[in-house]
Amino acid sequence: MDWLEGYTVEEHEGLAFAKVIPGPVCPFCHGDGRRAVDRDGVMRVARCRCQMVPDRVKIYNAAGVPARHARNTVDSFDPKPARVTLSGVRSWLDTFEPNRGDQAGLILYGLPGRGKTHLACAMLREIVFRHGIAARFVEFTHLLASIREGYDRNESEAKLLGPLVRVPLLVIDELGKGRGTEFERKTLDDIISRRYNSRSGPIIATTNFPPRAPKTRQEGDSLATGVVTTLPEVLGERVWSRVVEGHKFVEAVGDDFRAVKKPA
Repeated sequence: MDWLEGYTVEEHEGLAFAKVIPGPVCPFCHGDGRRAVDRDGVMRVARCRCQMVPDRVKIYNAAGVPARHARNTVDSFDPKPARVTLSGVRSWLDTFEPNRGDQAGLILYGLPGRGKTHLACAMLREIVFRHGIAARFVEFTHLLASIREGYDRNESEAKLLGPLVRVPLLVIDELGKGRGTEFERKTLDDIISRRYNSRSGPIIATTNFPPRAPKTRQEGDSLATGVVTTLPEVLGERVWSRVVEGHKFVEAVGDDFRAVKKPA
C-alpha cells in the first residue's frame, strides 16, 4: 500500500518524479501551510499537517530513483514465485524505526532478474512516504565513477562522501559490481564505517553475489580464474566484516522476470 494519498509518481528526465495531486483547500490553514497550535499553553505557529504530502514528495524527488522504477511498490511485486523474498522485505519494513542509529540494514541478493532493484526502490519509496526521512539511491559503479571524477577535480572527501554518510537511508544497487580494486573496497569501507560510527541510519543494498559459497561450485568457478562467486570475496575481509555485522540478508528467489517478460 502507499502510506499517504494525494500524490503520484511518474517518469521525468530519467528519474522517478513524485507530484502532489491537487485537492480541496485545507480547512485548518486555508492553504497557507501554517497554523497556530497550542503547546503547553503557549500558542505557536507550526507547519500544518496538510504539508506532509508536499514535504515527502520533495524528499522522494531528491533521492534519485531511476525512472524505470517510478511505479515500483512492494505491492506491485509479483509474490507468486518469491513469497519468501517478499516476506523478508515486509518484515524488515514493519520493524523499521526512523531515527534509530543502530537500525540493521538489508542486503537483497540473488541471480539477475529476480526483482532486487524493484524491491529496493519500492522500499525506499515506502520509507520516505511512511516515515518522512531522507534517502538516496546510488548505483555502485556510477557512484565509484562520480567519486573518482571528484578526486580528479581535487574535491575533498568531506564533499564527496559527506552526503552519502549523512543521509538517513542509503540504497546501493549492484553492490560489488566492479573489478574489486583496492579503490572500490576503500571507498565502500569509508562509507560504511563512517555511517556506522555516526549512527546515520541503515543501508539497503542489492547484489548478484551470495553471502556464502554454494554447496557445489561450478567448474572453473574460482578466484584463480578471476570468477568470484561470493560477496565476501568481492568486498574483501575488512568490508565484509562490517557488512555482515549490521545487515539482514534476504535472498531474491524465483524466475528471471526479464526472461518472463520477453515477447515470444
